[in-house]
Amino acid sequence: MIVQQILKGKDTTGVLYLKPDAAVSEAAKVMSDKRIGTMVVSTNGKTADGILSERDIVREIGKRGVGCIDDKVSDLMTPNPITCTPNESADRVLEIMTEGRFRHLPVMENDEMIGLISIGDVVKARLAELSMEKDALQGMIMGH
Repeated sequence: MIVQQILKGKDTTGVLYLKPDAAVSEAAKVMSDKRIGTMVVSTNGKTADGILSERDIVREIGKRGVGCIDDKVSDLMTPNPITCTPNESADRVLEIMTEGRFRHLPVMENDEMIGLISIGDVVKARLAELSMEKDALQGMIMGH
């Protein structure tokens, strides 16, 4: 299974993003309202200039207190996030996420962001794939 197939199976189209000068409080509100754990930071909606996660916000609150909620997302984001392409395999994406200890990857095609996948998206797709393989093998063994 490749990233492009995983993106097709997602309910949402496009990528929610915030501009670098947006307030951290705005990011937290969007994440809460949409029940998501990460926002891409982009000046134009096509590039992935940075990524901001719930963990980034909580970590900064732990260090400095709630005053950071008025900071710009560019102050807390991870700049230049690692990305993947639509043609990368689910297994490779899981490796990247595990090695980097993060849960989201912007998907880039021809220098344009076309999606965002989470570790949950990849695990769900792999489980569905394994279930189909199991059913096919059982069918072969039983002669169907």
